[in-house]
Amino acid sequence: MDDDDADYMQGSDDEDYGFDYSDGDDGDAGGSADVENMYYTAKSKKEDDPERALKEFQVIVNQEEEKGDWGFKALKQMTKLLFLVLRRPTDALSTYTQLLTYTKSAVTRNYAEKTINGILDYVGGGKGGPVEVEVLEKFYQVTKDALEEAKNERLSAKTNLKLAKLWLDRKEYSRLSKLIKDLHASTGPISDGDEQSQKGTQLLEVYALEIQMYNETRNYTKLKEIYNASNNVRSAIPHPRIMGIIKECGGKMWMGERHWRRASEDFFESFRNYDEAGSPQRIQVLKYLVLANMLTGSEVNPFDSQETKPYKNDSQIKAMTDLVDAYQRREVHAAEKILRDNRATIMDDSFIRSYIGELLRSLRTQYLIDLIKPYSRLELSFLAKQLNVEKDEVEELLIELILDGKVEGRIDQVAMRLELDKKQSLEKKRYNALDSWTDALDAVHNAVISKNGGGGGIPRGVDIPQAFGFPSDL
Repeated sequence: MDDDDADYMQGSDDEDYGFDYSDGDDGDAGGSADVENMYYTAKSKKEDDPERALKEFQVIVNQEEEKGDWGFKALKQMTKLLFLVLRRPTDALSTYTQLLTYTKSAVTRNYAEKTINGILDYVGGGKGGPVEVEVLEKFYQVTKDALEEAKNERLSAKTNLKLAKLWLDRKEYSRLSKLIKDLHASTGPISDGDEQSQKGTQLLEVYALEIQMYNETRNYTKLKEIYNASNNVRSAIPHPRIMGIIKECGGKMWMGERHWRRASEDFFESFRNYDEAGSPQRIQVLKYLVLANMLTGSEVNPFDSQETKPYKNDSQIKAMTDLVDAYQRREVHAAEKILRDNRATIMDDSFIRSYIGELLRSLRTQYLIDLIKPYSRLELSFLAKQLNVEKDEVEELLIELILDGKVEGRIDQVAMRLELDKKQSLEKKRYNALDSWTDALDAVHNAVISKNGGGGGIPRGVDIPQAFGFPSDL
């Protein structure tokens, strides 16, 4: 007995729809045995002679006076043969359409749903080779028509979500947009608590598809709108994979806005949900989390948490842990070597690659600050050689540092030299200290006058500078 038959036997006892299956007389029992033998004989020819198997399955369907389980199973096998083996999707659509008419009474609802889901999975999964979009659309359309006729709203919604995922994977965004509108409409008004939870869960699934579409089409305004809407859904019990998707796209949105800390928080939530769902996407999101954490400038190692620690030595993650170590030690050359040696695990991801330049810039800036501290004058060519970059890039980094007040000095454009003004820096610190001292003296003077009713001035013997801990040599 193969998986198809196991599904049937398992599903046949799940629900009772009041069908009266009579044992019949001896003749009926003999006929049933004959049909069963015909079915398994046809199945045995699927690999060696699929065309012959197809004809024998058709005989089973033709000779069945009333729609029954053997005819249903034969049509299921015919659909698989036509789609996966013989690569005739149009003919497969015909047998599948006929199979759907059996779901009303010939088999249990549970087994029918498993069969429909299975067929749609391999139709949309590309297992039968390239299929025209129009043919895929017809498979889903006949399914939706049958489910609407059977008033199976739950499976109808699942089918629409499955189709939406298919359009997303195939980048059929116009079709996806139309279907998302239909899915939003199907959530409809919410009446009681159970329905509220069910509709809320479905709404989050729709948001997950929608937010992925806007992320891929770079419509960041709509992405943020859907992201905020998803955070406002309260009554829902979504699958953790759905929340993983939403938080991953949210993290990417914050990265685009240069909100590194918020991105780090969302990537952590995404990783946690993917990990709970057992999704392999958790590894990629963990890389995003590490990247965002470094861009925040945080000294906290992202692998110190209980959730991420088990993945620290994962072969896909090892390069990122090494990068974190190099970043925290400000070893720019080590970081560059890690990126060169691990292109497949780091640089081949377009999202990570788009922020590596910013990460290296931050690292080079910190390295440059540490490098110039002992000197009063440095050639730009020397700094460029130390950083392994062009002089123009060093000059740009230095200008930024000078404007931000992180470096006291100026660039001699003629000599291409950085001149650090140590004396001016010391005097500036003294002036700042004197300003603070003067402000404090004024505050004490005003307080004393106020205490003495405005008439006394500063009492004799009060050593104000020493009382407030100011240096006496300024």
